Amino acid sequence: MSSEIAGYLQVAAVIAIPIILAITLHEAAHGWVAWKCGDDTAYRLGRVTFNPLRHIDPMGTIILPALLVFTTGFMFGYAKPVPVNFRRLHQPKRDMVLVAAAGPATNLLLALVSAILLRFVPNADGMAPAILAAMFKYSVYFNVILAIFNMIPLPPLDGGRVAVGLLPYPLSMYLARLERFGMIILLIALIGLPLIGQQMGVDLGIMSWILRPIADYVEGLIYFVTGNTTGGQ
Repeated sequence: MSSEIAGYLQVAAVIAIPIILAITLHEAAHGWVAWKCGDDTAYRLGRVTFNPLRHIDPMGTIILPALLVFTTGFMFGYAKPVPVNFRRLHQPKRDMVLVAAAGPATNLLLALVSAILLRFVPNADGMAPAILAAMFKYSVYFNVILAIFNMIPLPPLDGGRVAVGLLPYPLSMYLARLERFGMIILLIALIGLPLIGQQMGVDLGIMSWILRPIADYVEGLIYFVTGNTTGGQ
């Protein structure tokens, strides 16, 4: 194996592991909270587990995030959705909000833990410390991006379901009806508009305009709270 190929594989591993953990543990959290709130559908299907292999979707967890990271610099991905029967929840309207918010909350917790662990990586020469430091930094970055992105108030994203649960009935129904078009809207915003903008020589990456400043602020706040002076991309 050439040193160039080995280098590519090393970079892929450093990036892939944080992405896969961020996406799959996000889904596991949905299933766990749903189980605690009365719906054991995900539990009975073996989806209330922190084993990433139970949640990986080849396209959404590996291929799509890699394409976006290397083409647009913005990360979006998904795992196999955890099935939730909202009618079985103890208090469906309230518990729907808790189930939806569990994924982004888990990502923020993972980002916080990664920033704390980064402090304990030896500040020494060598491949192992460099790889560990890079993995923890990418973990903070990807988890923050995933949390912020998923809280966009558009179904089927978690933020959309939180909004549906919190808004008054007429408004919540209007928003819920957007779910059938939500993924199309997101793909146009994430991929379609930037590609059109490239052809026109105009930056149409509206997701980056809106979300990146928020993500940068949250990432900086996590490093500040953890007293971490080695963070940042």
